Amino acid sequence: MTEIGNSKALAAAATPRGLFVFMLLYGGMTVLAGVLAFKQVQLPPTDLAVEAGIFAFLILVVISSTVSQLYGEAIAKRIVWWGFVPLGISAVLMQLVLALPPSTEMVQFRPDDLAAFEQVHRATWRVWLAGPAAYLTSLLLNVWLFSKLRGSGDSGTLGLMVRGAIASALSQAVDSVIFITLAFYGEFDITNLMIGQILAKVALSLVLVPFLITGGVALARWLDSRS
Repeated sequence: MTEIGNSKALAAAATPRGLFVFMLLYGGMTVLAGVLAFKQVQLPPTDLAVEAGIFAFLILVVISSTVSQLYGEAIAKRIVWWGFVPLGISAVLMQLVLALPPSTEMVQFRPDDLAAFEQVHRATWRVWLAGPAAYLTSLLLNVWLFSKLRGSGDSGTLGLMVRGAIASALSQAVDSVIFITLAFYGEFDITNLMIGQILAKVALSLVLVPFLITGGVALARWLDSRS
């Protein structure tokens, strides 16, 4: 038993600091993406709209690609699967909080806040169900595309940026179709939201993701060097 404990301690100590930090950030972003997704935001100066979870999802894409680049496709896929844990726990806790009675002080002095909280979060059940389906499909696709585009060698910073942009654009377009259809179809006309979401995610993937991935790789390497 002592040898097993020692081996586990050594394995934990051997985890690169960059990977450890990115795993923590990844878990937080899976939860935040589901919460932000309930609000649709406008994209001025157009009439197109996107669900606000896109911003947290971009970080998930960057983290999964960075992990795949530095630590391998297998570990990146493992992180995507384990991302279900904080997502599932947060969903269960939300249902628990909604089921518990509010305090008498809140009912008496903050009834508007209570009504707003319950209205928003009770209406997000479709978002919570749609999120995992879109999340799993798109992020596993992103990791797979990013890895396959790499080929047998390392094409340097430019290749990293191009692979990140292509994998992110395609996977996030798929994410938009799955998520918006499952979360909002039948509640309102989703055409505007669908078009806006796809255009926004593709544009952000092409403009921001290459630089974010480059920065993510540089940050992870710096963190590893400080271990």
